[in-house]
Amino acid sequence: MTRLWPSRPVALMVLLVVLALVAVACASGSADTTAAIETTEPPEESTTTAARETTTTEARPHKPYGGEAIVADDEEPPTLNPFLPGGHKSIVSIIGQGYLTGVHEIDGYTLELIPELVTELPTIANRGVTLNDDSTMTIRYVIKDEARWEDGTPISGDDFMFTLETILDPDLPIDKSTYEDIDLESIIIGDKTFAYTLAAPTTLYELIFGTILPRHSIEGSDFATDWNEKMWASGGPFIFSEWAKGEFVKLVRNDSYWKTDVETGQQLPYLDSVVFTFIPETTSLVDAFKTREVDVIQPRPKLEPITEIIETLRALESEGARVEVLSGPVWEHLNFQFGNARFDRNENSCNESLAMRQAVGHAVDKQLLVDELLDGQVEPLDSYVTAFSPKLSQDSWAQYIFDPTVAGELYAAAVEETGKECSFVFTTTSDLEIRVRMSELLADMFLAAGIPYENRLEEPQLFWGGTLDDAIWDLGEWAWVSSPGLSSLVAIHDVFDPQAALPPDGANYYRWGMGEEGAYTDAATARFAVIRDEMNRTVDSDLLVGLINEAENLLADNAVIHPLYANLVTAAVWADEIAGFKHNPTRAGYTWNIEDWYRVDG
Repeated sequence: MTRLWPSRPVALMVLLVVLALVAVACASGSADTTAAIETTEPPEESTTTAARETTTTEARPHKPYGGEAIVADDEEPPTLNPFLPGGHKSIVSIIGQGYLTGVHEIDGYTLELIPELVTELPTIANRGVTLNDDSTMTIRYVIKDEARWEDGTPISGDDFMFTLETILDPDLPIDKSTYEDIDLESIIIGDKTFAYTLAAPTTLYELIFGTILPRHSIEGSDFATDWNEKMWASGGPFIFSEWAKGEFVKLVRNDSYWKTDVETGQQLPYLDSVVFTFIPETTSLVDAFKTREVDVIQPRPKLEPITEIIETLRALESEGARVEVLSGPVWEHLNFQFGNARFDRNENSCNESLAMRQAVGHAVDKQLLVDELLDGQVEPLDSYVTAFSPKLSQDSWAQYIFDPTVAGELYAAAVEETGKECSFVFTTTSDLEIRVRMSELLADMFLAAGIPYENRLEEPQLFWGGTLDDAIWDLGEWAWVSSPGLSSLVAIHDVFDPQAALPPDGANYYRWGMGEEGAYTDAATARFAVIRDEMNRTVDSDLLVGLINEAENLLADNAVIHPLYANLVTAAVWADEIAGFKHNPTRAGYTWNIEDWYRVDG
């Protein structure tokens, strides 16, 4: 069950972070079309831009206009409409960065939410968010004066209203979570403003209205059928031009785009066009890059080890390629099952013992795992918070220094405490080479600490099905997907909440703190439940940061999980051809700043 949030999310299905690294279906199709590079004169620049250029006495840098970028991806979109089934696919977002627009974007440099259509993201501090006396919450947006659609029509509060009407249409298969909590009678619409009131405070407000729809372009059409293979009026840097099924999607410059380059003052975008071509097999994708048939790729190998792909791409850096290898949103962790069903997997499970769980933290050499599995390309994780917001992380798991001797002593303490022959049975999926190799490395580490350990891996269908939902594992390993913003960071705590429902209805996979399920409720689990409730009741960032810090320390001190590392996200560009590219490992995707790309080989 994999969900990768779209770049501008419009389907917020109870923002739970979801299981990752399951098999992803490949899109079929070939890519054998490469358009010639054209050179054009710069478009007429707005009077605003011209005025900015005449107020400086120093010559400003100038970037060339024209040409085309060829982007290759291993997946073809099932639809271009991000609101409809299939619209959550990452490729829909990657292409959609060219023409979709919404309240926020994710900055590829800071990995933080930043405003796009609005002057600033609403918060309590800037009075864009108001907590009302009746326990409701009012949100206010101020739309940028210059924001407009491709035909020059201003983007307005009425477009926000039309977006809401479309999402709430009962006949459309659009997830309505959070939007359905808006009090329709509270809405205030202005030419460049939009305000509404939610029934209760929630951090989820920061992600809604991620894509805004143009009323004048869509109203009167069949939204469910008319916008799958073409696109409505663009509010982004490019305009949809053509989709040749199985081959490519082409975008062309939006001459009415409203953004300018903050460095040069020039109107964006620089390119005449962008072609997204589809090459399903990783080897073929990399080969197309090596021969310069394509300019930009982000390989996501399903079979080949990512480290081998990185090595192949980095060998091209001397020829003009630039390869960016970053820690991605998918983070791996070791975890413990606290429910009684774990005894079906291991009758000698001692997960109820804090000493036993702490022993794992000292027995596992995370640096060795990173070195062996990811070729040392990323740093080990000392907190799950790092995957969401590095600046908020306290690295609370740094207390677990790799030390087999200490691990052995803690194991002996667990045996004495429980009166059992404590051991671990490790379970994860057997379909990925990296996880199989991990299990082998862990076996050596536990042996060195003198802790009885057994690998019992399973086919993914079994693991993601009955094993996970029915809690039939002892020591487990899988990944979660993170996302920038406080809402995603708050939501991950649901999976540890003792009050949360059990799968498949809820997310309490670990059953930590659920006494009725065989866990061991104590002061820590009781306090965590209170923290989680408080998180749900506030949107004050200062209060939330304090609660997140406390939750992080509780989970680390009680060794509920052990974060390992974030998986690699790699992109490559021929930097001697395309400038302005900056890889973004978040759900925004590597095309997040596509308007800034320009050719340097003309």
